[in-house]
Order: sequence, then C-alpha cells, then structure tokens
Amino acid sequence: MLPHLDAAYNLARYLLRDPVAAEDVAQDAFLRAFRAFEGYRGGDPKAWILAIVRNCCHTSAKAAASHLTVPLEAAEASGGDPGEGSSRSAGLVDPADSPETVTVRYDEIATMRELIEDLPIPFRETLVLRELEELSYQEIADATGAPIGTVMSRLARARNLLADAWRRRTAGSEEERS
Repeated sequence: MLPHLDAAYNLARYLLRDPVAAEDVAQDAFLRAFRAFEGYRGGDPKAWILAIVRNCCHTSAKAAASHLTVPLEAAEASGGDPGEGSSRSAGLVDPADSPETVTVRYDEIATMRELIEDLPIPFRETLVLRELEELSYQEIADATGAPIGTVMSRLARARNLLADAWRRRTAGSEEERS
C-alpha cells in the first residue's frame, strides 16, 4: 500500500482543501486499511485504499463542519502561502526556464489547484482520481461506490466546469492586462 501514499494524500488534499488535515486523514486511512487488511478481497489495491481515504475525508469533513471555529494555523495554511505545494510542482517547471516563466507557471499551477478545489465534491473527487491519480473508470467506480455511467458523466461535467472556470479566470486576467 505504501506506493499509494502520495495518491492518498493527493486525494485527501483536494477533498479537504487543507494540507495538514489531508496528512492526518491519509495517515488515518492507512491505519484503517492496516486494521481491515484481512477483510481485503483482492482487486486493485490503489482503488481500495483511495476508497478508504475518500470515506475518511467525508468523516473528517462532517466532524469539521460541526466545529464553529477555525484554528489560526488552518486559516494561515489556506491563505495561499506562495511556496505551498512548490515541491509537488517542481517536476512541472523546467529548470532551464527564466525566472519570469517559472513564476507564471507556478501561478498557473496555483490557479488550477484553486479551480479544482472549488469544484463540488463529487466532481472534484472524480476528476482527481481520473486525471491526477490515473485510475480507470472501473477503479473510480469501485472507489466511490458509484455506477460506471455516473463516473463518466461526473468526469465529463467536472471537465466542463473546470474549463469554464479557467476561461472565466483567464478572461479576467486578460482584461486586467489590456
């Protein structure tokens, strides 16, 4: 299961929108998987662990919704630290690029992450599982408990929502430059 630790964190990060909570949930999911391993019926281990992560995220989100306050650390973490996620984005930027190009690329990456995080949860989790974690439709269906047709329609809808949000965001940037 350890090869899927990054995928577990990645899914939790997008579902919870909080890197610290995502670490906790990923750890909790692996602990639950370890305890329930004797009940594992085979199949794709990545889909199995991501289903556990997904359930842990939903449990965590419900628990967080019952709290009326936000810890200061969580507010600061979600404030958009410019260096946040830079180690995960490092492979997406060519070291030979100019500093200006690197800055623009990091800005695009941050914008795309923000747009994905703004998607409704069913669409966000389907998009993350397919595009970032590269699960098949069947594996996504197994992980989410949704029929494969629903997975395909959610993915199409998520892509359309993301494309529309990107166009709106970049159109606003173009108008500011003019």
